[in-house]
Amino acid sequence: MKNVNRFLMLSVLMIVVLASRAASADVLKIVVNDTIQPVEAEHIDRAVQEAQRTHADALLIEIKTPGGMLSSMENIIESILHSQVPVIVYVTPPGAGASSAGFFILESADVAAMAPGTNTGAAHPVLSGGAPMDPVMKDKVENYAASLMRSYVSKRGRNVEVAESAIRQSKSFTSDEALSQHLVDYIAKDENDLFKQLEGKTITRFDGSKVTLHLSGKPVAFYDLTLKERILDWLMDPSITFLLMAIGFLAIYFEFNHPGAVIPGVVGFIAVLLALYALNMLPFRSIAIVMILSAFVMFILEAKFQTHGALGIGGIVLMIFGSLLLVDGPIPEMRVKLWAAISISIPLGIITIFLMTIALQARRNKVVTGEQGLIGEVGIARTALTPSGKVQLHGALWDAIAPGNVEIGREVVVRKVQDLILQVEPSSVTTTSQRTV
Repeated sequence: MKNVNRFLMLSVLMIVVLASRAASADVLKIVVNDTIQPVEAEHIDRAVQEAQRTHADALLIEIKTPGGMLSSMENIIESILHSQVPVIVYVTPPGAGASSAGFFILESADVAAMAPGTNTGAAHPVLSGGAPMDPVMKDKVENYAASLMRSYVSKRGRNVEVAESAIRQSKSFTSDEALSQHLVDYIAKDENDLFKQLEGKTITRFDGSKVTLHLSGKPVAFYDLTLKERILDWLMDPSITFLLMAIGFLAIYFEFNHPGAVIPGVVGFIAVLLALYALNMLPFRSIAIVMILSAFVMFILEAKFQTHGALGIGGIVLMIFGSLLLVDGPIPEMRVKLWAAISISIPLGIITIFLMTIALQARRNKVVTGEQGLIGEVGIARTALTPSGKVQLHGALWDAIAPGNVEIGREVVVRKVQDLILQVEPSSVTTTSQRTV
């Protein structure tokens, strides 16, 4: 019996060990195929922590990026430099690039590698929106970026002077050029080729410690974005942010024109909140939001005063400019696309003007039901009004009162209805189009 219990305990222990071994991988891998922004910085930081938690042999970051935000780039570099697990940054697939912020991240890695046909560099810092800098600010930003690069490139044993030229002279490098000038350590056609080249190689970590890599043939686990990060990554697209904001404003406007509809108000409120949350993580211009709101005002004025399209066209133009200026990104990929600004602004302007026109027409139309619907109708005095009496209107007899005496059979016009009593006056003109009974 004891032997059976011992066997069962050993079996359970082996299952637990194997399950824990299967749950962890010798190489953890993530893919960065986006601009460098807070979501990617969070993803990489989580991957570093997960690699440390599972005691992975290495963290592989496959990167393809046009660049991005300085603050997010600095957070990523900090995570890589403080990682207890060796970090490999690999620019892939062929034809891809790691420009601007991507170059800084590539150089910060324990192992920097590129696929054939890739490129990197062009790391000159720019202000948000790509605006030109005055000479003093230009020197400050360049010197800061260069000092950041020098702070870790020399410890990685790479060419500081050439790396700095990518900042000061905006130089770009092919994979072959980067390897020959000691900016990267390897050129590999895929990750298996890279691991084979790294097999048995000893690297020097940022803290000076040495690690021998044995990655060839090791299992690789893909570490994906969480659901929250996927949603945020979608929201971080400036064109999506603008679309949400525009739809939100339109839905809220519709709710104000149709109180009690509820659903448009809820949808609009949520859409605007999501847009503002995304803008909070992006460099944005407050004046652009004012321009977008002003465009809606011009749409409303166009419907009210009917300026033959002048205000409507002005509102569309204002919304297009507002959307293009909304996100003040340092690279074009982090700004609202022109096609998105036009394709959203024009239909939105037309819809808003159409809805406002319908609402105004409904308010101007005469009420044709209830007591107020009787005003202006023509009836016949069935008794003499001296000044009160009976008037036939729509097949019914009504109590009526006139400002003066009205003889029997005289047509009268209803001017007011109060407490089911018609206030009438003699009709001066009788027409066949008037409704009489």
